[in-house]
This record gives sequence, structure tokens and C-alpha cells, in this order.
Amino acid sequence: MTNKQSSTHATAYWTTAKEHGELRAEELPTPGPGEALVRALYSGISKGTEMTVHTGAVPPRVADAMRAPHQEGQFPGPVKFGYLSVGVVEEGPEGWPGQRVFCLNPHQDRYVVPVSDLTRIPDDVPSRRAVLTGTVETAVNALWEAGPRLGDRIAVVGAGLVGGTVATLLRTFPLQRLQLIDLDAGRKQLADTLGVEFTHPDDALADCDIVFHCSASQEGLERSLQLLGDEGDVIEMSWYANREVTLPLGEDFHARRLSIRASQVGVVARARRHRRTNADRLDLAVSLLKAPVFDAFITGTSRFAELPGVVQDLAHGRLDALCHVIEYPSGTDSQS
Repeated sequence: MTNKQSSTHATAYWTTAKEHGELRAEELPTPGPGEALVRALYSGISKGTEMTVHTGAVPPRVADAMRAPHQEGQFPGPVKFGYLSVGVVEEGPEGWPGQRVFCLNPHQDRYVVPVSDLTRIPDDVPSRRAVLTGTVETAVNALWEAGPRLGDRIAVVGAGLVGGTVATLLRTFPLQRLQLIDLDAGRKQLADTLGVEFTHPDDALADCDIVFHCSASQEGLERSLQLLGDEGDVIEMSWYANREVTLPLGEDFHARRLSIRASQVGVVARARRHRRTNADRLDLAVSLLKAPVFDAFITGTSRFAELPGVVQDLAHGRLDALCHVIEYPSGTDSQS
């Protein structure tokens, strides 16, 4: 353990009540054995889940299941929530100080965590891009869940951050067909950057082996079922929080033996659960971020001091973003 002197103070973003958040100061404990003090460089806003927290829409029945790894407080608030943090280890066991790391930690400028909760960032992955590690991990888990095969016909419904990331990984597979589908024609520019075919839901090709649903809408899930071939699988990646969804399961759902399978990153997909740990999955995810194409998902940057206003702008549609990055004081480094 190094004995470098550093501040024991930290500032973190808290959701204090429905549609209200603020930055709060707190004292940090001294790192113990096997722990590290991390100085944040960047964090990413996971818009779907964090807006659900911001608006107080986390259902009480699943509040415990939806806890982030380093969350403090309880839903609906006050709660410190978030899980896309990149930083540099300032103090820690031998071999850790100076290392750039990803951590499933809330928006906070300094924090103390076990080194077992840190993922080392490869030298050829820029720090800003590394905030996407958690999103890529989610996509990796969904691909493990689905098990795409040679020559498959696959659709991804919803060209947001998660859907776009899934499509980015799938483009490296030997598929017969891959379409990224969204109502917003403006998403075609993203699809073109990713090198993936884009189409409107009405024009999407059917008879798919697998459809990844990422639009978080009832209409998107209904269209996903329509795009399946007989005995096909929808991998449901959307979280609807407290919204109810109605589906036409009385039509040909049973006759065609269709399946809807939930994919959630909280546990490793069953197909890999006995041979991969959560840490293995994160190591794989961050290694995939060597590809510069992932920069297309980072659509804006704001200072940490601006975070409460940024969250409000995202919640009220004044700021359109895939992944909006928060930059911390002295956050830039030689590998940003």
C-alpha cells in the first residue's frame, strides 16, 4: 500500500427526490487492505436507467434487485446511483497506483472501493471511451444469452446506446443478415458510422432467427415478435420500470412457438455462467473498446459541476444523447 497523502473529501451526485438531484460533499474512509482510492476522470450517464431513478419510477418490488454495486441510499431517494466510472488509482496495493480503471461506481470525484471491483483499462483504450465498458458488458451478456450462429438473420429493434452497441458487436459475426431498426430516421447516420444496415420498422425484413429488442416500448416489442421466424427468439433488453406492456399473445404467438427471453446484466448469462465470472465479462467488454467506432456513441461532454442540470435536461428532452460523458476536474490525462 502506498502512503501518498490525498484529500479525504469527495463530492458525489445524489438523487434527493423525484426529479431533483444535487452534488453533496462527503468524507472518504482511509483505504484498507485490498482497497484503492480512485480519482475519477470521466463518468457516463446511462440514460434509460438513470432517468428512471431520477423520475422516481423504480418499482418498490424490484428496488433491491435494481441496486447498483456501489449505490448508497434507497429508492426513490435520497440515493447515490450510477455505474459507469473511469478513473486513476491514487492509492492502493502494490501494482495498482497509477493504473487507469473502470468501476461500476456512481458519479463521484473520488471513491474508495475494493480492488476486486476495478477493471484495468488497456493502454490502447482511451479513458473517455472506457465509460462505455458497462454498456458493452450488457451487450456481451445478451449475445451470450442469444447464441447467434453462422448464417443467422438478426434484427436489433431500437437504435439507442444499447441497441447500437449490440449491433456493433454483431457486425463482426458471420451472419446472413443484420438490420438495425428505429422509428427515428436520424439514427441512420449512426448506423452508417457503425457499418450496419438501417431500416424503419415498417420496412424491416421478417423471418428472423433472433431479434434483440432495445426500444423500451410496447410497439417495439410487438414488432419484434412480428419479425421472428417460426420458433425464433426475442431477447428482451428493455427495462420498463413501472410501465405496463400489453402484447397480442392471442394471435400466432403459440402456434409459431415464439419465445421472449429476458437478458439482464446482473448475472452472467446461463450459457457462460459456469465458465465466466462478472470480472471476466468486464475484462472482455473493455478490451472490445479498442475499436474507434465506439466513439460514435459519445455524443456530448459536460463538467461535473454541471451534472444536476444535465440530468434535468436529459429528463425533459432538452438534451438529446446516446451516452453523455461527465468530465471531472483535472480529468484529462494522456490517454483521454
